Amino acid sequence: MTEFTRRKLKINGIDTVVLEAGSGSPLVFLHGAGTVTGFDFAASWSRKFHVVIPYHPGFGPSAEDPAVDEIHDFVLHYLELFDALELRQFRLVGQSMGGYIAAKFAVEHGTRIEKLVLVCPIGLPVPPGQPTVNFLEVPPEQLPALLAHNPQTVIKHLPAGTPPPEFIAERVKEAKTAGRVLGGGRRTFDDKLPRYLHRLTMPTLLIWGNQDRLTPTAQHKTWAKALPNATVRLFDNAGHLVLDEAQGAAEAVASF
Repeated sequence: MTEFTRRKLKINGIDTVVLEAGSGSPLVFLHGAGTVTGFDFAASWSRKFHVVIPYHPGFGPSAEDPAVDEIHDFVLHYLELFDALELRQFRLVGQSMGGYIAAKFAVEHGTRIEKLVLVCPIGLPVPPGQPTVNFLEVPPEQLPALLAHNPQTVIKHLPAGTPPPEFIAERVKEAKTAGRVLGGGRRTFDDKLPRYLHRLTMPTLLIWGNQDRLTPTAQHKTWAKALPNATVRLFDNAGHLVLDEAQGAAEAVASF
């Protein structure tokens, strides 16, 4: 298994932890609204790319900042982080909330993005009958079945028995940050985003699990219709954590 190196940068006053592995053209991955399952799927990417995985402010080992209270704050945070890392042009992959951030970043700074991958992203208004589930209101014991087709995909990353205090503290921190930037889970989209997606002219890949219960798979049609240069890949026996559940999904990212 590829080992990621870890470094900490202070970005606009926020201690931000970044994982890196591999060499070659840079590939940046923006994670979703939780990090408990880790990033094992990204290890294979490092055979072809210089993989860069930053933890959002308020997630994992990155410091929390109450001033970060909307998605666009992440966009500006990453603009400064990428400058600090001297990432002028790169491939960008975003999953779920990270897909929301990636889409908004690419709308504003598209000249920096060579190719874009959106994995079951939130961020767009969707037709009735396809609502994104407010995961912040879901009891913790029900989250594995919401996030994954096979709940063990999540459960295997959870501590056995009583979780240690540091594990609980990190989950609380992440839920608090997600709740703040997503309006308690009721602000999972931007009404104005559709009118600007025509700017995403770079090659774009949409990936979804066919058993996604959090962001129903049919949402991919709304994204595909709005993106000018999109290819869609759907994967069976995979839910919202499609990169963890379907090896073909991670391979599709690298191939694309």
